[in-house]
Amino acid sequence: MAKFHSLIVTDVENTIRDAIVVSLKPEDNKADFDFEQGQYLTFRQVIEGTEIRRSYSICAGKGEGLKVGIKRVEGGAFSNWANDTLTPGMRVEGMVPMGNFHMPLEPELEKNYVGFAGGSGITPVLSILKTTLNREPQSKFTLVYANRGVNTIMFKEELEDLKNQFMGRLTILHILETEAQDIDLFQGRVDEEKCGLLFKHWIDITAMDTAFICGPEPMMLAIADALRAHGLRDEQIKFELFAASQHGRLEQRRKAATSADKIIALGVTIEGTQRRITMNADQSILEASLDHALDAPYACKSGVCSTCRCRVTKGEVDMVANHALEDYEIEQGYVLACQSFPVSEQVDVEFDH
Repeated sequence: MAKFHSLIVTDVENTIRDAIVVSLKPEDNKADFDFEQGQYLTFRQVIEGTEIRRSYSICAGKGEGLKVGIKRVEGGAFSNWANDTLTPGMRVEGMVPMGNFHMPLEPELEKNYVGFAGGSGITPVLSILKTTLNREPQSKFTLVYANRGVNTIMFKEELEDLKNQFMGRLTILHILETEAQDIDLFQGRVDEEKCGLLFKHWIDITAMDTAFICGPEPMMLAIADALRAHGLRDEQIKFELFAASQHGRLEQRRKAATSADKIIALGVTIEGTQRRITMNADQSILEASLDHALDAPYACKSGVCSTCRCRVTKGEVDMVANHALEDYEIEQGYVLACQSFPVSEQVDVEFDH
């Protein structure tokens, strides 16, 4: 379930000064690493005696092999370790690809897509963009890519090459926060007002079948509001959120807990085997599972990546944040273990899905 596999680093290249693209090859279970466009890999590494898990989106199109983009983050243990340490020939531990940030491709149809990316949020959108243009030969894609300046644009040369390769089918609009542009509209932050102007002058949103958004939460919420205001339905809007913007939510929930001394009976099923444990009401399902040495899958612990998705089969939980599950998954009883706290005196969950 939470099994990690050995991945060989085959190449490391800089896309900008503080970001790398890492090419990987699984040592075994190669078929398990076939991925859908827009999925991510979860890595595990012991750094200074502490196990760190982080998820990074695959930036390759289907059929190109495994590649992830890792941008250096100030204070980020894994991102700094990766940027400073990874070289070809090294081995890293990773889970099989996961995530639902994609739509089924239909090669016989002609569709229109729009993607919004902020900073390193380009990585899954790039995977979607390349795969879609190659495998839906009649479809078109518009990318709105927001950055601070030209020197922070990841994959700049690759995007230009793709624009030339798919001339007439790929449109790229760069929005720069701190640098002047020939067109004033392409300068500043991407907010709801700017989206409205883009939709008025550059992008026919009414013609779009699906919108993909990946970036910081405030930007994503503003874009989603603008898309809804211009006629897109929720099922046409796909999100992939940065984990970095979600720090602190669990801490807030712990402070608000009023029944911390209440003991809950928890049943956890992993790989077909159930184990019964007891937990405090102010613990998340994931925390309690890990405290009892259960090998529950997890990565961000922020309700963002969906690695810890499980299904509640008995009892009730309170999921305090959700940036990963679709409405239909919640209706089927799925929750994020890292964000779910027991409400009933007995709760059973299963991670086998």
